[in-house]
Amino acid sequence: QVQLEESGGGLVQAGGSLRLSCVGSGPDFSHVAVGWVRRAPGKEREFVSTISWNGANTILADSVKGRFTISRDNAKNTVFLQMNSLNSEDTAVYYCVADLATTLAMARRTSYSYWGRGTQVTVSS
Repeated sequence: QVQLEESGGGLVQAGGSLRLSCVGSGPDFSHVAVGWVRRAPGKEREFVSTISWNGANTILADSVKGRFTISRDNAKNTVFLQMNSLNSEDTAVYYCVADLATTLAMARRTSYSYWGRGTQVTVSS
């Protein structure tokens, strides 16, 4: 079992930065891949990024490459999503997700075993 809790969302101006954190708990957290998906108003759920259980492999969606970075600190049971050069299209609720899967498998779907409650990111232009 894995529990996930996000933090770090908020309101930021276009061009600004935010860092999202996802704190995990449960005996399996260090064994699962963790990722971020987002859902903007009126749009489908979108994969953003994922990181393997040991941090060795990461995948970023094309829409955020060069701007977002994902990292992981298993000693603190935390995954980070550093978001730079934000624009209005990044406005969404961001969900931390996890599954016992490869990063490639995580990137190919938007359905996962474990979900956080989400954190709102709003970028003003």
